[in-house]
Amino acid sequence: MDKEQMVVYGSHELKLIDRREIALTGIKKITSFDQEEFLLESIMGLILIKGSNLEIMRLDTHDGNIKIKGKINSFTYLDNKETKKEESLLSKLFK
Repeated sequence: MDKEQMVVYGSHELKLIDRREIALTGIKKITSFDQEEFLLESIMGLILIKGSNLEIMRLDTHDGNIKIKGKINSFTYLDNKETKKEESLLSKLFK
């Protein structure tokens, strides 16, 4: 593989502890959040975390680390197809 074609992602890690706490590294941006859902932009793509009573325990914007507590029901890495479906659903609701 040529050096021009190589993509360097950096470091991304996800650690789930007893479905009560989730720690992530390699986070670029928090797109949206509330007590039931977090949408995060990581160096590996969008991550959707769903649960209940979710809240940020620790946030380090310089290093891109976040720790969230609450009941974690699921986490999903989204690709472009899934985000377009969500956007179209939201746009339909608000028309």
